[in-house]
Amino acid sequence: AAVSEAIFHHPDQKYVLTSKRNNVAIVTDGTRILGLGNIGPYAALPVMEGKAVLYRQFGGVTAFPLCLNTTKKDEIIKTIQAIEPAFGAINLEDIESPKVMEISEELEKKISIPIFHDDRHGTSVVALAALLNSLKLVKKQISSIRIVIAGAGSAGYGITNLLRFAGCKNIIVVDSTGAIYQGRSKNMNKYKKNIASSTNFKKERGALLEIIKNADVFIGVSGIKGMLTSPMIKRMNRDPIIFALTNPEPEIDPLAAKKAGAKIIATGSYKFHNRVNNALVFPYLMRAILDQNIRKIHPSMLFVTARAIANTITNKELHYNHIIPEVGDKRLQKNITSALKKFSKK
Repeated sequence: AAVSEAIFHHPDQKYVLTSKRNNVAIVTDGTRILGLGNIGPYAALPVMEGKAVLYRQFGGVTAFPLCLNTTKKDEIIKTIQAIEPAFGAINLEDIESPKVMEISEELEKKISIPIFHDDRHGTSVVALAALLNSLKLVKKQISSIRIVIAGAGSAGYGITNLLRFAGCKNIIVVDSTGAIYQGRSKNMNKYKKNIASSTNFKKERGALLEIIKNADVFIGVSGIKGMLTSPMIKRMNRDPIIFALTNPEPEIDPLAAKKAGAKIIATGSYKFHNRVNNALVFPYLMRAILDQNIRKIHPSMLFVTARAIANTITNKELHYNHIIPEVGDKRLQKNITSALKKFSKK
């Protein structure tokens, strides 16, 4: 009773006197489960349980899988609002796009704990970290390269925004309709319009085969196995960087990409070198967010996290087949926490 009374009179004590400071809700409706699609909340539960284990194992975070038996945006928002008192942060997971981004935007206005959307935030951070180290190896500057991103869902949108924040000036995003450009009317939504207004300033049109010409980097988050072909890689600039991040099967087989001339190849799979996976981000970043009582996800916070992950690999360790740390690297937490402390002070 004394603890409850203390919180009643001093609400901020809820972060000191309860488990709220270490609790995260992993919220899904099961509409877009990685590699499986719309399988519903019951079948989604094992995937969410697996994520909760990673939160605990690598970040010491207590994560609760919450698989909701509704796909309605407003009901999901109201449910998360209702459970806010028990949690220090929300992790939106495997909810179809663009609905999930609308949910995230609404919740940021309505609740006072951070909304971490892993498909968008986590993917963008790990992709940028891998890119920063790749560019060191091929001796190119982020401000002068041409990047083609395949996929305009949550991951593609997040990567595009963070790359722009990091200083990339030449990005073209391709979806199932082709290149996204300002003025395109077919297969567009609010978020694709945002992409169109901030990328592809020459309004290039066409499918991936045309758009990838003279690209330095390909980042695939399309969900389509085999989308990238060897002839496409041969149309790219010298020392092409290929991030085929779709799981469980990438946009191109790494061996085929290498034979086609790719200098650096990364996937999201355990099967290959350079595993660019969100597990390098979410447990460690969430630990730092909770410890420092950060209330909102900012692009600058994501940027410093990506840089901290990249810098975990020393110059001596950096290699074409080792551009990113392994999941479980004990240096990650220290580096990310330190980066966020400096961010918080600013």
